Amino acid sequence: MSEIHTGTGFAPAHITGFFEIHNHKDLQYKGSTGCGLVLDQGVKTEIRADDTLKRTRVLLNGSPVQVDAINTAIDMLTDLPVAVNIRTNIPLGCGLGLSGAGALSVAYALNQALSLSYTSKHLADIVHLAEVNTGSGLGDATAQLYRGAVIRTKPGKPSKGEVDFIPSEKFTVYVVVLGNVSTKSVIENREMVDRINSAGGKAHSLILKRPTIDNFMEQSKNFAMETGLLKDRAKDLIEAIELSGGKASQAMIGDTVFAITDKKTKNEVYDSMSEFGEVLELDSGTGCNTI
Repeated sequence: MSEIHTGTGFAPAHITGFFEIHNHKDLQYKGSTGCGLVLDQGVKTEIRADDTLKRTRVLLNGSPVQVDAINTAIDMLTDLPVAVNIRTNIPLGCGLGLSGAGALSVAYALNQALSLSYTSKHLADIVHLAEVNTGSGLGDATAQLYRGAVIRTKPGKPSKGEVDFIPSEKFTVYVVVLGNVSTKSVIENREMVDRINSAGGKAHSLILKRPTIDNFMEQSKNFAMETGLLKDRAKDLIEAIELSGGKASQAMIGDTVFAITDKKTKNEVYDSMSEFGEVLELDSGTGCNTI
């Protein structure tokens, strides 16, 4: 009778507000700097490994899925075929860091199931390399080791990069997904990379001078506009949110709008967003705790 190994893992979603791309021939130093919100909600993964499995199978909410970063991370961690069951209520490919979260939760689950005895940072290093190698991300895994508003101050895999934080209390982030955007198509466009790095460098400098959530929202919106990444419908939604008393921007890289507001204008902001689609209410984590 075969021995069955199981494990579970969790990794949070992450909304990038702005970023700057740092290319390097050595992938461990390639990545991004920038700022984003790590959320309490994310991805939970269950792993099963036994010698009856013929090949690796990955399910997302019960359906077969091909996510390059996840498959690459699995290959980097084990030669064994595994059954992977990923569960989340957050959409993939919409700028909410689900590629990185999925791969990181899989890495945690494999670490437990196969008794790999790797540290959290080592697992995140592997996921970062998997994302950079497949073009699906440049820095989510580094931020996803923490919680709250994370400023990535030095690029590279988590053991090489550096982070800081915007002090803040826990707050609700309202999200409407309008569509999908391919991260790879953006970060491999040289003209777009130039615009991203110009706007991202400026936003990064300004957030370090005034590290507040309000300034993060302001710099994120400026970044979206200056790079030309802001979609027309997202722009309309942001304007509607601002007219209702909230602050909003577009998640990077995705056709998704995220917003914050205070208790006085919460209902007005929610109603204005609901006219554009389903509103997700997600929680920004507090502090800088590891998973």
